[in-house]
Amino acid sequence: MRFLVLGASAGGGLPQWNCGCRNCRDARSGVIPPSGQSSLAVSPDGESWSILNASPDIRQQMLANPQLHPRSTRDTPVASVLLTNGDIDHIAGLLSLREQTPFSLFATGDILDVLAANKIFDAVNREKVTRSRIALDKDFALQDGLQARLFAVPGKVPLFMEGEAVDTDLMGEQTVGVRLSTGNKVAYYIPGCARVTPKLLDQLRDADQLFFDGTLYEDDEMIRTGTGVKTGRRMGHISVNGPEGSIAQLAGVTAAKAFIHINNTNPMLQPNSPERAVVEKAGWSIAFDGQEIAI
Repeated sequence: MRFLVLGASAGGGLPQWNCGCRNCRDARSGVIPPSGQSSLAVSPDGESWSILNASPDIRQQMLANPQLHPRSTRDTPVASVLLTNGDIDHIAGLLSLREQTPFSLFATGDILDVLAANKIFDAVNREKVTRSRIALDKDFALQDGLQARLFAVPGKVPLFMEGEAVDTDLMGEQTVGVRLSTGNKVAYYIPGCARVTPKLLDQLRDADQLFFDGTLYEDDEMIRTGTGVKTGRRMGHISVNGPEGSIAQLAGVTAAKAFIHINNTNPMLQPNSPERAVVEKAGWSIAFDGQEIAI
């Protein structure tokens, strides 16, 4: 299996258009590299690719990675797109893939219902782009030579669907992780997760590679930095640090582990920061745009 990180950042990217935090200033000035919004490409052979989450930045991401360029006048090496939730930063890129080139679109019924409820997504012609409803915990072919399985992780409905009361610990079809396998290697992609459950820990026992939610380093990070009013938990994301954080909770997972879907405020993006040192000492890497990983 081969992976290509198209976008390592959370919604808004790095730098975020309206943010003047240290990371965003440093990304604008070239001190740290900019990063697009969350998306990962996977291939069983390096020729045919599946995109996991269609970022609003997908046009630029595809332009920046020759592996995804057309091979003839009207063509794409992208065989399929899979969605892990209905967040804007994971579905808006579908609108940039509306030019009548066939590919397969996979998602749970709940996520496809989000698309069906908004007529703008009808621009992605259903006669060209087949929409397949995928049941949880069932293997299916993401493309030839690449099997996938969707499973529920704690999360919430997309921000634009929130009501007055918000359950950030829902288990169902609205937020899923992905198990990927070529038969002899197994990888997991979980860009959004509110909590590590015993069931999830058990699920990850066969992992060779794990891409996991690295949105915030601390739960109250956005409040402390003056960039927001919500905690990570309120947004449906587990923090990286602390006894309830992902480093501690996933310490027993022996796979190669990489954080992805990283918010622009996260201090571990600074290469010489103490937070970065903690992450690397714990055996984690931090995904970056254009990164290639093969297992």
